[in-house]
Amino acid sequence: MVITLAVLLCIGAGTIGGVFFAFSTFVMKALSAQPSAHGIAAMQQINTAVLNPVFLGAFLGSALLSVVAVATSIINWPSAGALFLLASGLIYLLGSFAVTIRFNVPRNERLAKMDAGSTEAIEYWSTYVREWTWWNHVRTIASIAAAACAAGALVAT
Repeated sequence: MVITLAVLLCIGAGTIGGVFFAFSTFVMKALSAQPSAHGIAAMQQINTAVLNPVFLGAFLGSALLSVVAVATSIINWPSAGALFLLASGLIYLLGSFAVTIRFNVPRNERLAKMDAGSTEAIEYWSTYVREWTWWNHVRTIASIAAAACAAGALVAT
């Protein structure tokens, strides 16, 4: 079970890390290079489109696997790989899931309430891009680190 859990968490956290990596390295740069109203409208559409079973399944499924990983590592302590499994679960839960809920989602919700061409939205856009992207870097690093720790659990097991 530990091996299956580590493999699934490695795949899930790695997949989510890849999505966040894409946003950090080129999607947000492309959107911010557009006229503000166009970038805002595109981001609003992205934030709607991301609420689909495939992405949410991977994102929330990885969070659930992380909870199981934390519990499993505590139950199996100090077995081989338990520390890596614990680190993987905690890093994903805190650095990816919690950061998303606490920092990225509220910014998305605020942007969603604005008319893309409004003065308010255009004035907020540069702040949104800067803050959202910074927190996205955090969750990118956390997701990739969680995947690496899950891989470490596999090697140690």
